[in-house]
Amino acid sequence: MNNHFAQLKKDVRSARWWWSWVAIVAGCTIMSLGFILFMYPYKITPGGIWGMSTVLHEIFPAIPQGWFGYMMDIPLLLVGFWVFGPIFGSKTVFASLITPLLMLVLPYAVFPDVAHQTAETLLWGRLDLSGDLILATVFGGIFIGAGVGMVVRTQATTGGTDIIAMLLQKFSHIKFSTGIMIADVFVVLCALVVLVGFGDESPTLALYSLLTIYITAHVIDLVVEGRNYDKVLFIVSDRQDDIRKFILHDLDRSGTVIRSSGLYTGSEKNMIFVVVSRREIVPVKRRLHEIDPGMFVVVVDAHETLGEGFRSFAEMKTS
Repeated sequence: MNNHFAQLKKDVRSARWWWSWVAIVAGCTIMSLGFILFMYPYKITPGGIWGMSTVLHEIFPAIPQGWFGYMMDIPLLLVGFWVFGPIFGSKTVFASLITPLLMLVLPYAVFPDVAHQTAETLLWGRLDLSGDLILATVFGGIFIGAGVGMVVRTQATTGGTDIIAMLLQKFSHIKFSTGIMIADVFVVLCALVVLVGFGDESPTLALYSLLTIYITAHVIDLVVEGRNYDKVLFIVSDRQDDIRKFILHDLDRSGTVIRSSGLYTGSEKNMIFVVVSRREIVPVKRRLHEIDPGMFVVVVDAHETLGEGFRSFAEMKTS
C-alpha cells in the first residue's frame, strides 16, 4: 500500500512538472497573440520589452519585433545571471527565449503579407479594430495579462522588465513593483517621443497604452491569485535572521515575531507574522524556499488589511 501511494505521488509530481512546461508555452503563445493581434497593428505600446520593440520597429521597420526581443532579452538575461546568479532557473530562460521566437513565427499565421503588418491586413481584414481602439486595448490587456499570469504561476517570469525591476531593487533599493512601473512608464514615454514627436500618430495612443498596462496588471493578479486579497504568512524556521533581513530590507516591510512552542516537542520557537500584497506572494514564497527549504509556512487570505503600507483607516471611512 505504501509503495502504491509513493508511486502515485511520484506520478502526480511528474504530471505537474510536464504541465508546468505546457503552461509556459501556452502562456507565452497567448501573450504573443495579444501583442500581434491587438498591440502591434495599432502601435499601442503597453510597456515592457515588447512595448519597446514596437518603438524600435517604428524606427527600423525592416527588423521584425521578434528580433528586437532577442536583442534586448538575451543581454538582460546575461546581466541577470552575472548579478544574481542562477536565480531565474531554466523555466525563466526558456520563457525568455521562446517568446521572441513566437513573435517571429506567429505573424506568418495571421498576416497574408508579413512585411506589411497593418490592421487592414490582419487576418485578411477580418479583425480590423482601427475604428475601435478601446476593444484592441481591452482584449490586448486580457491576452497579455493571461499569458504572463500563466507563466508566473509556474514559478517563472518572462524576463524583460522583470529583470530590470530586480536590478533597480538591488541597486536603488526600490520595490519590485515600483521598478516594473518605472520601466513601463519609460517605454510609454519613448513611444510618445517616437510615434508622436517624430511620426504622425495621435498622442492618445499613450493613454491607450496606460490603459493596457492597467488591465494587464489586474488580469495577471486574477490569473495568479484568483482573488483580490492580501496574503498573511505565518513562518516557522531555524533561519530567523535571514528571513528577517529579507522582509525588512528586500521586501521593505515589517512583521511581528510571536513566541510559540511545539505542541508535540514543547520546544520554544519564534513564529514570524507578515502581510504581503497578492502581487508579492509568488516571489516571496520563492525566496523563502531559497532561504530555508525545510521551513513551515502557512498562507491565508486577508480579506481586509488596514494600516501602514496598506489601506488606511481614513480610506475605510470614506469608502
